[in-house]
Amino acid sequence: MKLYNTLSRSVEELKPCSSGGGSSSNNDNNTIRMYVCGVTVYDSSHIGHARTVIVFDVLRRYLLSRGYRVKFVQNFTDVDDKIINRAKKEGKSAQEISSTYIDAYFRDFKRLNVLEADMHPKATDHIADMIGLIGGLIEKKHAYLTLNGVYFRVKSFPGYGKLSKKPVEELEAGARVEVDSSKEDPMDFALWKFSSEPPVWDSPWGKGRPGWHIECSAMALKYLGETFEIHGGGHDLVFPHHENEIAQSESYTGRQFAKIWMHSGMVTINSQKMSKSLGNIVTIEQALNEWGMNTLRLYCLSVHYAKPLDYTDELLKESAQRWRQIETCSFELLAAAGPGGEADAVARLAADASRAFDAAMDDDMNTSLALTEFLKFVTRLNQYAAADRLTGEMALAALPAFGRMMNVLGLAAAEPDEQERKEIEEMVALRNRLRAEKKFKEADEVRGRLLARSVELMDHKGGRTVWKKVERPERQQ
Repeated sequence: MKLYNTLSRSVEELKPCSSGGGSSSNNDNNTIRMYVCGVTVYDSSHIGHARTVIVFDVLRRYLLSRGYRVKFVQNFTDVDDKIINRAKKEGKSAQEISSTYIDAYFRDFKRLNVLEADMHPKATDHIADMIGLIGGLIEKKHAYLTLNGVYFRVKSFPGYGKLSKKPVEELEAGARVEVDSSKEDPMDFALWKFSSEPPVWDSPWGKGRPGWHIECSAMALKYLGETFEIHGGGHDLVFPHHENEIAQSESYTGRQFAKIWMHSGMVTINSQKMSKSLGNIVTIEQALNEWGMNTLRLYCLSVHYAKPLDYTDELLKESAQRWRQIETCSFELLAAAGPGGEADAVARLAADASRAFDAAMDDDMNTSLALTEFLKFVTRLNQYAAADRLTGEMALAALPAFGRMMNVLGLAAAEPDEQERKEIEEMVALRNRLRAEKKFKEADEVRGRLLARSVELMDHKGGRTVWKKVERPERQQ
């Protein structure tokens, strides 16, 4: 597999490191370690967060499907000025605010069918690790103490700017760099900020709390080792967050921090940047209630991960239509019965689709092309079903490839429980009897009752009926 590396500005082959040092020094050459910067938990997660998390979820799923082991870490930033300000506003503690939105994060992403990370470390559980890292940087003369805290000495790291490729003049202008007259250089950034206002922790230099960037370095080094394969996040994190992570981590270890830096593009709303001031932020909960999980996943994967993506009704309706095709195919395959048919032809079709799908994914995770290849496969299977030529033997030839591609993309057709399945099948059988008796009005009433339960019917020759439990977002109910 090849991925675009923001660090080198080129597409590179993804190779497991022979050894990561630290806790991962026993890497076995078949493990891909991935650290993805998580959310700052002071508010509900939005559709921009969803895109980033889905992109890395699909990358992880694909690597697992190709036989790699994946060690996946995604943190929570649960100490930050935004959290503290929200807590003051609501008359709560910072811990109450962060806990509320961590719980909301898991609810949202479970609904989005995102696999939980192997570890979801919280910054507040790793203060001692950060203090140890800061102490090491001070010892190595990469950090220094001021009246306001501890700062990283940017000029001590010759490679500063290698990720963002920003000229020194632009760096000195200082995106998100705090003004502090006690700093040696305007570019230097905070590792530890003195404060007496809770939440604060003791440190060898005084009470305070960590800077934003040191959190991710400490957690990535602890769980993935000194060098690991992939570091990811949204494109907005390239500078200063990821630039600063590289500087402090590599200054501390003397080794390359992450081999490949991967960044997902931003989501805009009708071509405008999402912002509270414009009032156009779409939360994941709102998007799920309007469109449903599968449509949202298809939407997020519909263009290359690194490109911007616009949140429009047109694109979402297109994704919803794609899901209808896939959903129909899923239920037709499961309901197909009988021997014979064109099983060999379907087996060849499945093999060709799998090869084309993997080739697209291997080429810098081109999910747009991978989806196109999957939908070609789905369309052909649906044509067999519509012509009443899809047998059980043909379905068996198609299902392994179909199921694997569904799993990689994180798509899932609704699965009624045993009791609901029994009730649906009894109602379908009743409708078929009524139709056979030419009681069409009564048969239509049964169909209406099924539709109210989000069950649609597909009638085939010979009186055979395939039913499917459709994904129906709240707005459509």
